[in-house]
Amino acid sequence: MVIILKENTAEEKKDQLVKWFEDQGLKVHQSKGEYTTILGLVGDVASIDKDMIEMLDIVDRVTPISEPYKNANRKFHPLDTVIDVGGVKIGGGNFAVIAGPCSVGSEEQIMETAEKVKKSGASLLRGGAFKPRTSPYSFQGMKEEGLRLLSEARKATGLPVVSELPGIEHLDAFADIDVIQVGARNMQNFEMLSELGHTGKTVLLTRGFANTMEELLMSAEYVMAGGNANVILCESGMRSFEQYTRNTIDVSAVPVLHEKTHLPVIVDPSFGTGRKELVEPMALAAAAAGADGLMIEVNNDPKHAAIDSRESLTAEQFDEMMVKVNHVREALK
Repeated sequence: MVIILKENTAEEKKDQLVKWFEDQGLKVHQSKGEYTTILGLVGDVASIDKDMIEMLDIVDRVTPISEPYKNANRKFHPLDTVIDVGGVKIGGGNFAVIAGPCSVGSEEQIMETAEKVKKSGASLLRGGAFKPRTSPYSFQGMKEEGLRLLSEARKATGLPVVSELPGIEHLDAFADIDVIQVGARNMQNFEMLSELGHTGKTVLLTRGFANTMEELLMSAEYVMAGGNANVILCESGMRSFEQYTRNTIDVSAVPVLHEKTHLPVIVDPSFGTGRKELVEPMALAAAAAGADGLMIEVNNDPKHAAIDSRESLTAEQFDEMMVKVNHVREALK
């Protein structure tokens, strides 16, 4: 349920109403706009008399919410949420590109790649330290050593770092990571999501291979219900019958999610397509659709990458792509 207060409502009266709701066992999310204040009620609102609330002199109107997600709902929070990661802003008109290797392979690799993507305009550095793989015989990442190298790359470049958390048991090792990515396979790992809700860390939540947008928003709700509102949504494609691409990227998810939620939405065309020749066109499509950012795999030596060499751009290809992405964004203004 959403309570929209009248313009210029006295702070004292608003606080009294909030306290009354809290006394009923409800959590109250407050969102202040330029002219109005919105109170979003989270919990069992069955006992709340909508007509009685609407009769209060400070209430403009009451709107029931049918969607199961509350904190992530744009009705609760009409203005776009802007996530600040070490001074890098994402959302609300702020566009950020996360770039780097799929997997950290060596100090030389991550340092060289970090320097080059920063020069081309990347705002954050990505790198997989732990790599959940379909096959148990595939390279599983450098693990703690990979996390250490990411921290060293941040010191050298100033770029905040992003890495995927494979399981909640590894959370302590990610203390020095700026953005924790929850991969597609873990999108509905509710125990992990709940624990991340208590960390305050920015969470990059990737849509699962066969999950709906509502399910993605419900996963975000698990994080936000714990008190952590720093959530970024990532569209990286759905598993389908198509064989020419790894996944089918749903570009329409960008405007739909922007309609449904205030959280930033980015697109990962590298993992989504699995083919480097498709990364640029899908990145341009995502920018044109209004995405708040991109996540791009870039490697200083893709031919010798430990994994996913087919989808990794060279630094030169990434630089050329960034020029075109910036042109698209300028055209939208």
